[in-house]
Amino acid sequence: MNNSLSTPLGMIPNDHGTHVAGIIAAQTNNPYGIIGAASDVTLGAYRVFGCDGDVGNDILIEAYLKAYDDGSDIIPASIGGASGWPEDSWAAVVSRIVEKGVPCLVSAGNSGDEGIFYASTAANGKRVTAVASVDNTIAPALLSEATYSVAGSSVSTFGFTAGNPSAWANVSLPVWSVNFDTADAANGCEPFPDNTPDLSKYITLIRRGSCTFVQKAQNAAAKGAKHIIYYNNAAGSTKVDISAVAGIQGSAMVTAETGAAWIKALQAGSEVIVNMADPETAPKNLNNFPNTATPGFLSTYTSWGPTYEIDVKPQISAPGGMILATYPRALGSYAVLSGTSMACPLAAATWALVMQKRGTKDPKVLENLFSATAHPNLFNDGAKTYTMLAPVAQQGAGLIQAWDAANANALLSISSISFNDTANIKPLQSFEVTNAGKEAVTYQLGHISAATAYTFADTTSIDPAEFPNELVENKATLVITPAQLTLNPGQKKTVTVLAVPPKGLDAKRLPVYSGYITLNGTDSTGYSLPYQGVVGSMKAVTVLDKQYSYLSRSSDATLAPVAAGTTFTLPPAGKANETQYANTVYPTVVLTLSMGSAEVRADVVNAKGKTIGQVLTFPAYWNPRGTFEWNWDGALSDGSYAPAGTYKITLRALKIYGNSKKPQDWETQTTESFTIKYAAKSKREFTA
Repeated sequence: MNNSLSTPLGMIPNDHGTHVAGIIAAQTNNPYGIIGAASDVTLGAYRVFGCDGDVGNDILIEAYLKAYDDGSDIIPASIGGASGWPEDSWAAVVSRIVEKGVPCLVSAGNSGDEGIFYASTAANGKRVTAVASVDNTIAPALLSEATYSVAGSSVSTFGFTAGNPSAWANVSLPVWSVNFDTADAANGCEPFPDNTPDLSKYITLIRRGSCTFVQKAQNAAAKGAKHIIYYNNAAGSTKVDISAVAGIQGSAMVTAETGAAWIKALQAGSEVIVNMADPETAPKNLNNFPNTATPGFLSTYTSWGPTYEIDVKPQISAPGGMILATYPRALGSYAVLSGTSMACPLAAATWALVMQKRGTKDPKVLENLFSATAHPNLFNDGAKTYTMLAPVAQQGAGLIQAWDAANANALLSISSISFNDTANIKPLQSFEVTNAGKEAVTYQLGHISAATAYTFADTTSIDPAEFPNELVENKATLVITPAQLTLNPGQKKTVTVLAVPPKGLDAKRLPVYSGYITLNGTDSTGYSLPYQGVVGSMKAVTVLDKQYSYLSRSSDATLAPVAAGTTFTLPPAGKANETQYANTVYPTVVLTLSMGSAEVRADVVNAKGKTIGQVLTFPAYWNPRGTFEWNWDGALSDGSYAPAGTYKITLRALKIYGNSKKPQDWETQTTESFTIKYAAKSKREFTA
């Protein structure tokens, strides 16, 4: 079976698609000994991006339909955006393709810092397999070669990772450092001292750590720095981006060892001259460093589920942090990148191998196999490993195990269980276990809990806490029947699960509990089934942040609220895109959702209190949390324009699990009153 994988690739003119394709299908004709996880597949690619910018659901849907029509066996996508609603249009289409028999895997997202309840589309679609990212156990680094000398001694070679910007050709300068403490975590975080020399004549050496790369670069640039090299505070090297700092021409990172050697020489009073090289033409060497911080643990950037309807997301995890693969030739041919964008193609390629081994393309069977055989891991916050399993909302079933999935004899009928929230709890659920092997097996059933994650930092918060969420060990009680079952070859039996949510939790902070039902067989095999639920009511949480929902003006970069009675002069109806009105200041509707809302309205209310329609593009459906703004040119959703006059805009957000027909299920905020006028049409417009 020669499987075909078709993937809507993002940012193809840049680097993303080339890296994703290489993870799946790279051949062995390369200097680093890498090979794609399924190098014999037939690979299709569907371009959805231009050189930059975003892409709409319509184009993504078209790409998926084209991939389906072309007969793809698997359709993965390393792309997505915040949503949390499986009814989102792109997610819904992908779900239907899965129903038609084509597995679809989608990156879970790279917004782990946003905390829990930040599932991405189309990964949040029902039956769509969302893939989380696990960090590599090693930290591979492709280092460009350059040279340095100490006190005029013989030239030594070192490796560096070019940053952004990277104008290093023909740069040969002495090194300067603000201090000689290689353990100073805040090195460069404070303004440089008054006796700092003119740094335009040096390469400024700064230790990584504590504050951001940009902040350190700004402090250096204030003293004239044009070229900055950071030395790492961990194994290996990584790419930095300080392009936002004016005046910086070249940036790079070297290993901790290289940085320490230069600091030692500087401390001894010796001059260190670094002779940099153009990273596009310099020789490169692969260096494999140990990942001592997060080896095999969930990447801190991987996005957390669940959906707002408590569907389990992600489904599984795969290696995505620090992955070496192909890269555009103009950028060096090979590179190390990180993201759920890297985890998804690796998982999809593994799907293809198991499809071939087991002779099935059934999406449900494959997802269930990978889920049941995955290995859950402990929680790691990027610096420390805890004794609790990472929540299902972060890792899904755990890290995929290709051999186990390919050779499993126990087949589970589902890939996860959601008990919903306690206001809508579904405490009694069941699944089937089938023995696909040739011998009778007895399974002992049990369960192990994962960490329970609080959504909110305290009872007054309405925005989910940023990563790392507060985790506690309060466990659900599960009654699993039977506690033991024996299955003859080909036999199937049903297991029922009764859940009692954890006690002692603060329901107002919306804790999400989870864990794994375990099946340990007399044939030395083990399987698990992830479960999760919420203590509290999803409907009771605040969705509309009224403090940050108001009317602003398009000319205000800070989006501050306008005063009552502000007047806006708008272009004539239908003329907003014409050049002569390019400097128009529009009323800007600012709406902030603290949690997702299935429907948002923006009703335009006149001075008599009558609603005349909605702002164009409203109602907006299946909205994620976050702040959004719309510039209004007077157009209404029915195609007409509001007459000149005084108005207010009433913003309405439907509660989670709310009924749109019930007024009490909406949260509402009304803006200050404002007046709109329309500019008179020019003679040219009348003539036309």
